[in-house]
Amino acid sequence: MKRFPTGQYGRQRLQFFPAPFRAPLRAFAGLVFPWDGNRVLIADIEGRGWCIPSGRVEPDETSLEAVKREALEEAGAHLADIQYIGCYHISERREVRWADCFVAHVTELVEIGRQDESKGRKLATLEELPAIYHLWNPLTRMVFEHSYEILQRQERYGCR
Repeated sequence: MKRFPTGQYGRQRLQFFPAPFRAPLRAFAGLVFPWDGNRVLIADIEGRGWCIPSGRVEPDETSLEAVKREALEEAGAHLADIQYIGCYHISERREVRWADCFVAHVTELVEIGRQDESKGRKLATLEELPAIYHLWNPLTRMVFEHSYEILQRQERYGCR
């Protein structure tokens, strides 16, 4: 199994656990890596900058439902072939939270649903991301590469 480095976001320590691992607790957030060919869709989020669609899981939804909603609200994206790829373990002091991660194909781009939250969207290659992504580090790079490899495997073996 692939080993992912530890990352940092402010005072939070981030670890990524690839599928088939599942968080032992309900995820508080969901993230989706929405690919269109060899480019990933990112949104310019107020207060954060360019990042993949992500957000809190509402009490009445699953993390899968949350990433579909966030992709539409933040990037105006309809998704297909959504697949769970792992989860982040996020810890700060004694608090531990989990965030489920998914990969998907972008099927359609429409008007961004939450203009107050997202200032725009763009498609970027892996090579372009280090210069524009809000939190670029070895962990982020490796999870992006992991998501793209899974999508390529889906296409190669006709799992799409």
